[in-house]
Amino acid sequence: MNRRIVIWLLATFLLITAPPAPAQQPKKIPRIGWLTAASLSSAAARIKAFRQGLRELGYTEGKNTVVEWRSPEGKPDRMPALAAELVRLKVDIIVTAGGAATRPAKEATSTIPIVMAEDADPVRSGFVASLARPGGNITGLATLAPELSGKQLELLKEIVPRSSRVAVLATSSSSDYAQVLKELELAAGALGVKLQYLDVVDPKDIETAFREASKGRADAVLMLVAGQLASSQRTEIAALAVKNRLPVIYERAGYVEAGGLMFYGVNLRDLDRRAATYVDKILKGAKPADLPVEQPTKFELVINLKAAKQIGLTIPPNVLARADQVIR
Repeated sequence: MNRRIVIWLLATFLLITAPPAPAQQPKKIPRIGWLTAASLSSAAARIKAFRQGLRELGYTEGKNTVVEWRSPEGKPDRMPALAAELVRLKVDIIVTAGGAATRPAKEATSTIPIVMAEDADPVRSGFVASLARPGGNITGLATLAPELSGKQLELLKEIVPRSSRVAVLATSSSSDYAQVLKELELAAGALGVKLQYLDVVDPKDIETAFREASKGRADAVLMLVAGQLASSQRTEIAALAVKNRLPVIYERAGYVEAGGLMFYGVNLRDLDRRAATYVDKILKGAKPADLPVEQPTKFELVINLKAAKQIGLTIPPNVLARADQVIR
């Protein structure tokens, strides 16, 4: 009996003197910064695609993840300050919607992982060492597909079979300018088309370029001016095309949604959705330096029949049949 009492007393003593179990720490909610040079309203489709990508991986904004959305809203000189703000907020990852956002993010931090939702050529831009081995704190997706310009020229020839002269509006300082022009020359030679190059380095050059294209008797226009340089004037550019009665193929779907004729190129919404997979991998411990940069896998053709009617153009049925989206 005495032995049982001793054991009971000893057990009671150990229970009383044992340190309390540590309180379970609440799980940290990841905070993501999303930076774009465009306005948040014009980037609505891309934001929706990124959110969809997060949801597919189990992340619900406001519940188990927080996203800090940042845009200069028409004031591009604010981009460095917005990038610095995300760094001060100690976000876990910064997602950038284009090179105009990646550069200030890169300058703001060398430690916070940066996921590019798109960049024309991240190696030439100096964001990564190589596509296979980025080597720093930046990885993500590239829109590198210079052969697209040749395909765009082919589409212009299909919708305007008589075309023998095409004006090319591009920015000579663009990192992929030389490679794109090389592809264009090959396609032009095969199609029997003469190219008229018009350099656009400032928004005010766009109206001048359309005037020169009209004076040069261009039958169609290939619009390769990217980024903020032209995106803020999409509606005005579509109006210039109508005014000059010129069929134009654009490098971004947003131009067609704003009244432009046709777009063929990389499906950017798919890239935004795929950017979420990089976010997921990094949050689970992967290093950006070890995650290869992916290239586009989905392309789309968008045609605006309203714009076609305005310039007196009939889109061939075989081209319409291949369109992913037709705006009527």
